This record gives sequence, structure tokens and C-alpha cells, in this order.
Amino acid sequence: MNQLATPPRIPRINEPAPDFQAKSTHGVIRLSDYTNKGKWVLLFSHPADFTPVCTTEFVEFARNYSEFEKRNVQLIGVSIDSVYSHIAWARNIEQNFNVKVDFPVVADLDQKVVASYGMVHEAVSDTAAVRAVFFIDPKSAIRAVLYYPLSLGRNIAEIIRVFDALQTADANACSTPANWVPGKPVIVPPPLSKQDADARVQNKGELKVTDWYFAQRDLAVPAAK
Repeated sequence: MNQLATPPRIPRINEPAPDFQAKSTHGVIRLSDYTNKGKWVLLFSHPADFTPVCTTEFVEFARNYSEFEKRNVQLIGVSIDSVYSHIAWARNIEQNFNVKVDFPVVADLDQKVVASYGMVHEAVSDTAAVRAVFFIDPKSAIRAVLYYPLSLGRNIAEIIRVFDALQTADANACSTPANWVPGKPVIVPPPLSKQDADARVQNKGELKVTDWYFAQRDLAVPAAK
């Protein structure tokens, strides 16, 4: 295995997602193959095939695959294992857990993908990728990033919630509060002048105004001008 001599820079939020071309269980794929078609992408790494925590994650990704499809999200897994290992592991998951792994899993033997995304943390391992999660929008911009240690399995419901929140914010020019889930009120951007702040407090309209800087609305209500 090639070892990374210098720790790579981790791509940050709102930066372009590094494009790549790589072998996978679905043949050769490129990240841009999906984003160019208007899809969101969840790019996630795992330490190794045939390991218990990773297996639980792949089972849950597979079980929730239709939920990602509803949100126009393409799942792409990646680790430094071979295509043959990925295929054998996916078949093993299907046999043992009765779920089918329908998304591509990249065989990153030369570590080019994990290096470009900063997925290998040398303090943990010189080769195995940590549990990195990159949320990439159809413009190929990184919108959110999550990292987990090798011992901690990811919460798939939270990953789905992040996509719901990002897509809702984009569609409605709003933000989402802590613990937000679809159907709950969203946060209205705060006023940018004292005059607008005074107007918001004095004339609440359809907004749920707690104070000049903190207002919420139901998505059924038109956005405040």
C-alpha cells in the first residue's frame, strides 16, 4: 500500500468537491457523472470490508436506499479494498442480512480518492480511511462534512436529515434549527437594518417572532420580504 507522506488538506464546506475517476462495483465511475445529471451525492468512506461496524452501516445504507433516491441522492462508498473484496462483501451482506447493496463502492487501492478528500488520518491509521461523510450538491459543491472514528457507526437517519435540511434551505431561503425535521418551522433570516428589525417586531404577520433576530415560519407560509 502507498502511505501518505504528508497529511492532505481536507476539502471544506462550499469548496468544489474534488472530481475523480475510479474503479467501482458498478464499473468505472466519475463523481461528475452524477452531479452533471443534477444529482446530490453522498460520498462516504469506510475502514475495511468484512468488518462488523462497517457491515452494520452498509446494511442500513442499503435498507434506506429508497429514501436517498427520493431525495435525488446518489450513494457512493469508498475504501482501499479491491473490487473483488467489495463484490464478495456485498454478496455476503445480501446473504446474511437480506438486503442488496445497490450503490457503487469505489476500490481506491492507490488512495487517490481518500487522499483528495482527507479521509486517511495518520493518527488513526496510515492506510485505512476513517468514517468520512461528504454531502455534495448538484453544483459539485461540498455542503456538509462529517467525520467519525473507526469505533463509531454512523447514524443514517441523521444523514438523511442533513439532506432534508440542505434541500429545504436551498428551496426556501431559510435555515433550520436544532433537531429540525421536515414539517417543523424553519428559521427566517434576521433583518439587516434597525428599520427592518423594528418592522418585524411591530408587524409579525405570519411569522412566529420571538425577538427581532429570531423568527420562524411554517413552510406553507410565504417567505418574508
